[in-house]
Amino acid sequence: MIAVITGDIINSRAEDVSLWMPVLKKELQKIGERPKDWEIYRGDSFQIKTTPALALKTALELKAVIKEFKTLDVRMAIGIGEESYLADKITESNGTAYVNSGECFEELKKQTIAIKTPWEDFNTVLNLLLDVLVLTIDNWTPNYALLIKESLANTTITQKELAQKLDKKQSNISTSLKKAGFDEIIKILDYYNSQTKKLC
Repeated sequence: MIAVITGDIINSRAEDVSLWMPVLKKELQKIGERPKDWEIYRGDSFQIKTTPALALKTALELKAVIKEFKTLDVRMAIGIGEESYLADKITESNGTAYVNSGECFEELKKQTIAIKTPWEDFNTVLNLLLDVLVLTIDNWTPNYALLIKESLANTTITQKELAQKLDKKQSNISTSLKKAGFDEIIKILDYYNSQTKKLC
């Protein structure tokens, strides 16, 4: 089983592409090699291949990276399934993971993140959790996005260390993480991880 994330940048023309594109590429390079594991196409769309275990965390990290730009956001669909054809380019590979990701992306309306897997009950519960979560994460300020990005990149970092790294007061870090929904993100990631371990 693999996971495929299909996404695009919302309001991509509102910011200078030379500012956000290198940041997006740098984040994607952590995932794997281009064009086998990820590719950017049509200027502001992308596709990523990862493991089911890492898919949701990867999507949330990408959300945080893009939301550091005040006028930008990102829409993403996670598909979990099989890979029946492996090409040199991810955009030419095929299988149920790719189909699920593509179909899920086409069905995105007001949501900015959703998932489609072979397990309907899991889809229903997780998409409901994600619908509630986006009420918070779609409204991240650039400062909240930076804070979440750093916290997700190193989940063992203490608030004191985070405050030192970002040159902020620890009390401000604590308040901002609460407002940015970090506790809820961790709970949803824990639920997602426990379920994908069972199902995959």
